[in-house]
Formats: sequence, C-alpha cells, structure tokens
Amino acid sequence: MGSRLGRIPCRLGLTAMVFTGLLALVLGASPVASAAQSIKIGVVGPLSGDAATFGNSVKNAVKLYFDEINKQGGIRGVRIEIIALDDKAEPNEGANAVRRLIDREKVTAIIGTTTSGPMTAAAPYANSQRVPMLSPTATKEGLTDIGPYIFRVCFVDDFQGEAMARFARENLKIKKAAILYDNSDPYSSGLANSFSRYFIQFGGEIVRKEAFGGGDQDFTAQLTRIRNSGAEAIYTPLYYTDAGLIAKQARQLGIKVPLLGPDGFDSPKLVEIGGEAVVGSYFTNHYSPHNKDPKAQEFLAKYKAAYATTPDALAALAWDAADIMADALEKALATHDVSDQQGIRESIRQTLAGLKDFHGVTGYITFDEHRNPIKVAWILQVTPEGHRVVTTIKP
Repeated sequence: MGSRLGRIPCRLGLTAMVFTGLLALVLGASPVASAAQSIKIGVVGPLSGDAATFGNSVKNAVKLYFDEINKQGGIRGVRIEIIALDDKAEPNEGANAVRRLIDREKVTAIIGTTTSGPMTAAAPYANSQRVPMLSPTATKEGLTDIGPYIFRVCFVDDFQGEAMARFARENLKIKKAAILYDNSDPYSSGLANSFSRYFIQFGGEIVRKEAFGGGDQDFTAQLTRIRNSGAEAIYTPLYYTDAGLIAKQARQLGIKVPLLGPDGFDSPKLVEIGGEAVVGSYFTNHYSPHNKDPKAQEFLAKYKAAYATTPDALAALAWDAADIMADALEKALATHDVSDQQGIRESIRQTLAGLKDFHGVTGYITFDEHRNPIKVAWILQVTPEGHRVVTTIKP
C-alpha cells in the first residue's frame, strides 16, 4: 500500500472523470461527487509559541500534500479543504481547537494534535463524536487507548526511550547515566521513566534523576548535582528550546559528557539556541532527510521546492499522515456519497485500523491492535550543519 500522489492521472484522467460523473448522474450507481464538493480536514498544532516550528512543519506538509491532490482533481472529484488551528502546545487550547473543528467547522477527520499534552486533552472529545483523529507526532504512551477513533503515525515514547537506552548501552558503552526532565510535561516525564527502566534493564545505572518545572530557565542546581554524580551521559527528554539552554549551561559548568535526547531535539533552532554546546549530542527520531529511499527523496525535493528548507521529521510524519488519510478517504468515497459524513468517518476508521505495510516517507507503517505504528527509530547525531545518521534501532 502506498501513496496516492502520482496515481490519480493514470487511474482517473480528466476524460475518465467526466465520463464517470455523467454515468453516475444517469445510473445513480456511483458515489463519485462533483468537483465543486469538498471535505474538510482539520489540522491542530502549535502555530505560535515556543513549539511553533513543530506545528508549522506539520501544517506546511499537510497543506502541500493536499494542494497537490486538489491540483490533480481531488479525491474522486472531491476537493480537500484544510482548516488549521493553533493550540500553542497547550492542553486547553488543543481541546478548544478540536471542539471548534468538530462543532463549528464540521470537519470529517483531524490530523493532529502535534504534541502530547493537547492530544491528551483533545482526543476524548473527538473519540466521543466518532471523528477519526490521526496524530502525526504525539508520542506519549497510551494516547491511542483513549478510543477506537484515535491513531498515530509516530512511534510511542516507550519505544523511543528504549531505543536510546539500548543505543547508550550497546553503542556508546555508557554504564552510568543521569536524567534531567520537565516534570510538568507528560511527554518529558514519560520519556524519562521509559529511558530509566530500559537503561537499568540493559545493565546500566541511573546515578541521578533531576526535574524542573515548566518555564524554568536556570538549571544550575540540577546540573551541578549531575556533574558530581559520575554520570557518563545525560538523558534530556525535552524539546529543543529547553535542550539548547541546558546544553549551554552544562558546558559552562564544565560538563563534557554527551547529551542524549528524543525527537523533540529535531529542529534547526536547536543549534541556534545551543550553539556548539549541542554539537555531538544524540537523539532518537522518526526520519532523516539522508534516507535514500526514493519516496523519501521525492518528498524532500517537493518540500524544499515549496518552502526553501529541509523538512524535519515532523513534516515527514505529517506527509505520511496526509497520505494515509487520503488513501482512507479514497476508499470511503468509493462507497459513500460525500454528503454521508458519518459513513465516511466510519470507513476512514476501519481503513486506518487495518493499515498494513503502508510505504511512507518515514518507512513502512503497520498499525498494531492499539492503533500505534510498528516502525524503526533513527539515531542521529547533531552536527553544526544539522545532523548525521548513526544507526537505526528496530522494535
């Protein structure tokens, strides 16, 4: 199973679409809709605030994908309208955005949210309204257990923590590690627990576990205790904003051990904020632009042409989410009239639940029984220019 892009012209050219539309009018035997009709898809993420690069990467990729679909005539003649709302990476904002998309905008499905806090707050309402919600990037453990309408394209934090713990022990030969995390953020605390559990399981020792509260910018006390603990690496399960500051303060205190991080490191702003202090750090990720897969390289070229920048993993995951959603919509519109919104929603849910070996730009994707993807994790190292691929870790 793969992308719809590039298939439409050969499967349903202009002449064929006109003929099929006329045949449907005469025979009443096809749900193919008029090109004037549209379906709304919501997108939710932080378009402003500290995590804005994440949300805008997701929005840009989804918009680019469906712009191409619409230029090719839509999905079975139906145009896809994208409604993007800003949740500022805050749970209440995320819940309000999803309610607005469902109650006011009448979206058929939602791609989002981008981060785990808003997803935790927003997904219960989408599930209660039987609206499929496909997060490209919310990695917190247990999110999809909210209900059968909740899915995600990214791997979960438990696996992400396991992957970095395995890499630290087996590749870097780290025996003693410290953890510095944000105890106000479920993403950060979940990753801290996962890394700790697996690092110990693989024979390592956690010599110090330090926490701070959201909004803190002085980490001197925590880093001083870590410096004195004998740690050979520091796991910092954080977004790039905090990670960059912590790296600079760690180096100022004379801490030279490597920093290890999660997918939250994946932003060009990490090096802007942390400078040389973050160079050499390692982090887990869902994708690398250095992936030689032709599908990944095609996406890379399209995104760079549209936005004059290299797409990050969030953009790649969002592209895959859009591709998967388009495939589900095509199947739904083959058997449901565009006016049958709930029928289309149910068909999307069924297609997503059965997803297997979908060839995406982040790899092959199969959803397990919890609606989470089974896929590899990339281990990347920060360089002055961006990052380099070190290895991949299989589930």
